[in-house]
Amino acid sequence: MEKKKTDELDELLKKTKPEEAGAYLRDNSKYLANGEKAFYYYMKDVLDEKGMKLKELYVAAGFAEGYGGKLIRMEKHAKNRDHIIRLCVAGHFKLDEINRALKLYGYSELYAKDPRDACIIIAINNRIYDLYRIDEILVQNGLDRIMEGEG
Repeated sequence: MEKKKTDELDELLKKTKPEEAGAYLRDNSKYLANGEKAFYYYMKDVLDEKGMKLKELYVAAGFAEGYGGKLIRMEKHAKNRDHIIRLCVAGHFKLDEINRALKLYGYSELYAKDPRDACIIIAINNRIYDLYRIDEILVQNGLDRIMEGEG
């Protein structure tokens, strides 16, 4: 199946008039995300931009390929928010990308007033994408590791 990237759809939307909204939705329905697929498509788009394959992502996040695939496709709901954060960190997502992924998955965004989230935000803002290094930062500050509960 031919796939349109989000950028292509964005360009189409710039040219679409309000009275053409129905035609846009009908003509592009196979590319539009539904609730379950929105997370998958978003993850794929970001990873494609970064040139990373899903298999590489699962390994970097510390998940078995089967489990990681089920999380990405939302066939199995993540036991906790950390699993989604791990996938995003392993994919070298920026803070806004992580927060969007968390929202699409149904979890709260990283929150600056939460001490643990603050440490994760600091790591991401300093381009620390090694989950074990993030664990060191968390443990040094008396917080729970992100790599607990291996998948």
